[in-house]
Amino acid sequence: MKKTIITVVGKDTVGIIAKTCTYLADNNINILDISQTIVKDYFNMMMIADFSKASKKFGVVSKELEELGESIGVIIKCQQEDIFNSMHRI
Repeated sequence: MKKTIITVVGKDTVGIIAKTCTYLADNNINILDISQTIVKDYFNMMMIADFSKASKKFGVVSKELEELGESIGVIIKCQQEDIFNSMHRI
């Protein structure tokens, strides 16, 4: 399994979850776990997704998710699990 950490942060608005999840589903990326919160008017979501059957390469998905985020007014970032773990190791 190729796990990826996806974060979405920005001003809350209608459709953030729907548009992000639709993109992932359209590209055969399965969401394994998801957590989201809204603090005041700010939206924060973290997902763990399985990229093992993705229809596009990681770099393409990452770029397209960034572009999707820009179009809906949020910041979307992707990190492969091994890199995420290395960056957050104490």
